[in-house]
Amino acid sequence: MAIDYRKFFVITETDRKLPLILETVGYEMDQLYYKREEGYPCFHWLQSIEGSGEIILESGAVRLGENQGMLLPAGIPHEYKLLASRWSTWYLTFDGALAASIVYALEIPLSTAISWGSETPLSSIHEYYYEKYRYSYDFTGMNGSLEVYQFLTLLKKHGNVNKSASFSQSHERLLPLLFQLEINFASSDTGLPWMAQLLGVSPQHVNTLFRKAFGLSPYQYLLQLRLQKSKEFLIAQPGLTVKQVAEATGFLDASHFISTFRKSIGLTPEVFRNQYNQKNQQEDPR
Repeated sequence: MAIDYRKFFVITETDRKLPLILETVGYEMDQLYYKREEGYPCFHWLQSIEGSGEIILESGAVRLGENQGMLLPAGIPHEYKLLASRWSTWYLTFDGALAASIVYALEIPLSTAISWGSETPLSSIHEYYYEKYRYSYDFTGMNGSLEVYQFLTLLKKHGNVNKSASFSQSHERLLPLLFQLEINFASSDTGLPWMAQLLGVSPQHVNTLFRKAFGLSPYQYLLQLRLQKSKEFLIAQPGLTVKQVAEATGFLDASHFISTFRKSIGLTPEVFRNQYNQKNQQEDPR
């Protein structure tokens, strides 16, 4: 692709009730100088495709090279400055009733340079949008909302700050361990030292990987996995006692299992099982 494009979208009153609204997308082969003293009126994403430039904020200048971008919230004064003979950029602007909440929930950094690998979908996202721009005008309404959410999840998955591991890199690094946890989740030996040895890294690094990938410590992840497995046992094997389910899923004893289950699920294991069975009986017309 070697052509500028930009698309503005009609936003109706119905659209304004949506969680996310796609306002504009565009690609500029030669980024021009801009100075927005009052900022942009909604969330504004800008990324470098070729060359480099700076986004100058009140707090200072931030350099954006290839495979780097920045998400600015509404109303942040900024200007652009070229650092090379050419600075090609792609941008996307969005708003919506829950836009700020979704950006916050995904923990996407604002007014900060975000980087990603050249092999990720973010590096060619300008081409993806160009194809859609050329052949489809269906960016409004729910479809536009889905496009913005897909973009934000790609940013969450592949983006990183200050060369830290991205979500996808952390998850990929953990895959051998996650496979083993599916087999060894109930073992008393399954703890942080075991995890670190299996991955060949320090316990501190295991903790960092889990928090980056899941927002949980390794122990919290293991606990959630055991609770998930306990639900499967309670439903699939109604003949097992609560004590037997506790033993099969790695809990210390029945009382520890019951208290942990109730705290997480809001029900005791027995009530959870009975409610599920009652629901199935009601749905079965025979």
